[in-house]
Amino acid sequence: MKRAIQPVQVYVSSVINAPIEAIWALVRDFNALPAWHPSIARSLIEENRDAAAVGCVRSFVLQGGEKVREQLLELSDTHYRFTYSILESDFGLLDYVADFALFPITDGNRTFAVWSANFRTAPGQETEKQAMVSDGVFQLGFDALKARWA
Repeated sequence: MKRAIQPVQVYVSSVINAPIEAIWALVRDFNALPAWHPSIARSLIEENRDAAAVGCVRSFVLQGGEKVREQLLELSDTHYRFTYSILESDFGLLDYVADFALFPITDGNRTFAVWSANFRTAPGQETEKQAMVSDGVFQLGFDALKARWA
């Protein structure tokens, strides 16, 4: 019997020792991944659209040469949050939707950051893909942001 493609959930959170406004100023630009995430070599917004325009598509290349296309689904400056989906990738992630959100920590003017995703992948690859997204994307990005304000 063939196994069905299973849903995968990823949730990573972190505390960053910087004010929410400083972090948001960097990460809200949908095309700014190369400026703060060490895995991203280069990125561009397709069709010269504004990087804050809901519906814009970013195409980026990772340091290893893998390519990814993502679409901005939601951006809220009020709630310090954006949501995006993967349109195409070299990683076998299907129906991928991720949410990145920041929350103020008033004690010490720090920031609580949450990055989560839901997706499907080929049977038997759930654990591998979950770890890849959790550790190799989300936590790596948070570690880079924390180091920036260390």
